[in-house]
Amino acid sequence: MGRLRGFLWLVAGVVVALLAALAAFTTLSKAAAQRPDQDVSGPQVQIVVAARAVAVRSPLTTEDMQLKEVPVAMAPEGAVSAVADATGKITLVDLYPGEIILAPRLVDPNVTSADGRQALVVAGDDVLMAFPADDLMSRTGILKPGDHVDLLFSLDFPANRALVGASAAPGASEAAYGGGSGQEKEKATFDLLQNMTIAAIVTGKTDGEQGDSSTPNAILLTVSPQDALVLKHVKDSDGVLDIVLRAPGNERPSDAGAVDFDYVINRYRIPVGAGR
Repeated sequence: MGRLRGFLWLVAGVVVALLAALAAFTTLSKAAAQRPDQDVSGPQVQIVVAARAVAVRSPLTTEDMQLKEVPVAMAPEGAVSAVADATGKITLVDLYPGEIILAPRLVDPNVTSADGRQALVVAGDDVLMAFPADDLMSRTGILKPGDHVDLLFSLDFPANRALVGASAAPGASEAAYGGGSGQEKEKATFDLLQNMTIAAIVTGKTDGEQGDSSTPNAILLTVSPQDALVLKHVKDSDGVLDIVLRAPGNERPSDAGAVDFDYVINRYRIPVGAGR
C-alpha cells in the first residue's frame, strides 16, 4: 500500500509539472503575439543618424550625418528627418556611429531667446569672445556657425628685434608697440590661431548705423582664456585681421611660417640694394 501511495504521488507531481510547463508556454506565446515586431514591410520613414563619433559641444557637419530608412514604429519622437535640419547645430551629448539624432539634444547657435541672448554652448574651460567682423571674408556673408577658420594677423614689430627680449631696456618693448618716437617698425603676417570654430555670427545694424540689417557685425568664438588675451593684445596693438575658411574636415595644424619683407625678398629673389 505504501508503494502504491508513493507511485500515485509521483504521477501527480509529474502531471503538475507538465501543467505548469504548458501554462508557461501558453503565457509566453501570448506575450510574443502581443509584442509589436519590426515590420520591415510596413511604412518606412527617413531619419538622420550619426555617420561617425561626434563629441559633445561640437557643431554638426554634413559629413557627421547620414540618412537611414526605418519602420515608422522604430522612429523615436524628436528624431531629425533631414540632414539640413541639424547641420551647424551643436550637440549636447556625445554621438556614436549609427545613433539616431534627436532634435532636443541639439542647440541652434543662431536662435535668440526672449531675453535677447543666443543659445550658445561654451565648454567649462573656454570663454566666449566677440571679434569685429571687419575683414573682407566676414563681410561677404560666406562664414557660417560651425565653420573652422584660421585667424591671420598683420602686425608691426620693431625693426631692431634685439630691443625686445630679455636684454631689452625697461620700456623698450612698450615703446616698440606703442609707436615710440624714432622707432622703426616692420610688418609681419602670421597665423595667430588655427582651426577655430565659429560659435555664432551676430548680424544687424547698431545704433545709428546705416546699411543692411543682415550684415555681420561680430564673430563669436569659443577660445581658451590665454588665447582670448592674445587676441585682445593683437587687436589692441592695431593688428589687421583676415579670416580664412578651412575645407570641411580639415583640422590639421598648418605649418605655414610668418611672412615679412625679408621672406618675400628671399622667396621671390627680388633684387634689392644700393645700386638700384
